[in-house]
Amino acid sequence: MCSSDLAPVTDGDVTITTPDGTCDAYFVHPASGTAPGVLIWPDIFGLRPAFRQMGKRLAESGYAVLVVNPFYRTKKAPTADQGAATPIPSLMPLAQGLNETTHMTDAKAFIAWLDRQAPVAKNRKIGTQGYCMGGPIAFRTSAAVSDRVGAVASFHGGGLVTDQANSPHLQASKTKAQFLICVASNDDQRAPTEKDVLKKTFADAKLSAEIEVYANAAHGWCPPDSGVYNEPQAEKAWARLLALYSKA
Repeated sequence: MCSSDLAPVTDGDVTITTPDGTCDAYFVHPASGTAPGVLIWPDIFGLRPAFRQMGKRLAESGYAVLVVNPFYRTKKAPTADQGAATPIPSLMPLAQGLNETTHMTDAKAFIAWLDRQAPVAKNRKIGTQGYCMGGPIAFRTSAAVSDRVGAVASFHGGGLVTDQANSPHLQASKTKAQFLICVASNDDQRAPTEKDVLKKTFADAKLSAEIEVYANAAHGWCPPDSGVYNEPQAEKAWARLLALYSKA
């Protein structure tokens, strides 16, 4: 897409009331008209400049995008003081404060908020995408608000498949959404059967699902501030995301 094709956008910080408190978030949308809504779930490093940048880029392609701070119950963003360079052990208590219940509660609150915004097209399905720990939250978002979510994307998602009855992949397979699942090569080496479980689950549910292992792309390769950022593979994943959203 050349720069002349990019939509001018309006953006700003917003506060969203949920059953559990108030969430700080970033909302960016085309400056005129209405656009399909998209809910972005960041990785463990949370809402930060890199995710604002990705949200804005998506809005320039014609979407009304909400990027949330998933850890709002505990701490306002930035929750990772050094961005993607923050040591992960220091962030684990934040991640461990989230669970299936918080995922579902937040998904309903955030999508309801999007549907109250004038720039969001109510007659178009909503998309949701998640990175690392955000992958399973995106899956659960589709289950929590199955009548609104038409597309789900997971980038180097962790914990998509568990042996529990509430595994995110089982919940997502009961929806009518279309899926894009971009798998890191080292995640695939660690759990080589997970992609096959995903493929079979979505095929059995007769849901459209593009599931691909990205060669030489390490866990965390998509956000531009990541220590393992892989630009060619990140751009490929972005192109597949736009293709998913345009059809779903």
